[in-house]
Amino acid sequence: MKRLISILVSGLILAAIYWQIDFAGLIQVFRNSNPVWMAVSLGMVVPITLITAWRLQQLMPVSGRLGFGEANTLILAASVLNMVLPSKMGDIAKAYFMRDRGHLSGSLALSLVVFEKACDMLSLLLWCAFGLLLYPRHDWLFGLMTICVATGLVLGILLLSFPRFARLFFRLGQIIAPKALRAKLGKLSYSWQEMHDYFWRDKRHLLVIVVTSIAIWLLHLLQIWLFILALNAWVPFLVNLALSPLAILAGLLPLTFAGVGTRDAALIAFYQPYFDAPTAAALGLLCTSRYLLPAIGGIPFLNHYLATLNTAQRQSGDSQARER
Repeated sequence: MKRLISILVSGLILAAIYWQIDFAGLIQVFRNSNPVWMAVSLGMVVPITLITAWRLQQLMPVSGRLGFGEANTLILAASVLNMVLPSKMGDIAKAYFMRDRGHLSGSLALSLVVFEKACDMLSLLLWCAFGLLLYPRHDWLFGLMTICVATGLVLGILLLSFPRFARLFFRLGQIIAPKALRAKLGKLSYSWQEMHDYFWRDKRHLLVIVVTSIAIWLLHLLQIWLFILALNAWVPFLVNLALSPLAILAGLLPLTFAGVGTRDAALIAFYQPYFDAPTAAALGLLCTSRYLLPAIGGIPFLNHYLATLNTAQRQSGDSQARER
């Protein structure tokens, strides 16, 4: 039901956007696009996926290391599930498979996925903060967004670096959160502590993961900049470092399907000083392709991982039944 509501919200936002802009102009933007830059920008999905798969290999313990091909198929299949299922179930399925393949405990496998997602979010916030500090516009809105992004970045670093701070944070979260979320926060707190114990044992390994994550997100933002070039528009790259992460963060709001709608509206609003609304709407469609193309690539591998997820859910249900 939640997924249907999110699809409906996305559809309504897109309908409002396309109602207000010149739809014929949107089509013309694609007709006038540069085919070389379009191929290069869309093709960036490949190196980004490959490097992300390599990082997933590095996350695994040596004794349970994934093969490079397995890591790629796992990421692609997770992309499919993340598109069609709520609550990032693709990443949960990835944790289950990592557990079975690497002979890890379920909590450690979940911890690895939590750390991977934490690195992604902090890397995105890092580049966004860097871009906003250099962004020439200094009104109250961008000042407020800079403060919010910097606060999120500092909070994330504190959570990753100091276990005592993380325990206090999750304890306070359980106190103020609705009853339905308290159990989830408890599990996340346990996984967070296990993740911290695992990764901080080897600081060199931790540094490799962090630097790789920062590089991956630089490639993501470079891809969006190349989309702009493909549409025969222009924005300075440092400005793009500030604006494109803000649009991505808008797409992470739990309102729409895969960020469609909110991300498009943010792109139109933020890039208004640099190009017109039809071009920004075209950029929104290309940004959606960043999620759609890996999902299409993961369809051939989906059946295997669905079976893994169903088995894990049955085992979890049986375990809960025995506890009762």
